[in-house]
Amino acid sequence: MTFCLQLNITDDMEITLQLLWLFILAIPIACVAWTVTHEEVFREPREYCVKRSKKGKILLERKFFYLFTCEYCFSHYVTVFFIIFTDFRLLLDDWRGYVIAGFALIWVANTYMSLMAYLRQGIKKEKTEISLMEEKKEEL
Repeated sequence: MTFCLQLNITDDMEITLQLLWLFILAIPIACVAWTVTHEEVFREPREYCVKRSKKGKILLERKFFYLFTCEYCFSHYVTVFFIIFTDFRLLLDDWRGYVIAGFALIWVANTYMSLMAYLRQGIKKEKTEISLMEEKKEEL
């Protein structure tokens, strides 16, 4: 038995639409994962989770609370939510499409979060350099 892949224009459009969904759907996944694991609005719950992940008595407790402190780990659960919410599948129309979509979304979302971290680091560096230049200027 051989497997033959035949593409026509509608298949190409379907794949293009799936890829568009992939790159767009990864944006809110990255946004939610980043916000929960980094932003000030969730600082207190995150600090609680950090404490429980380090001082929990059992392994399951420590791992459960760690999930809310790591953007990579948390993005897996956010991705599962968005796949259920949108019924998004990638390349295949059965359960395998969900698995492929999950890993692809996680990868793209984490790429977005890495870019966000890099940009924020650059902005922070520029702000620090500006404040140091202003301090030097005031000293003169």
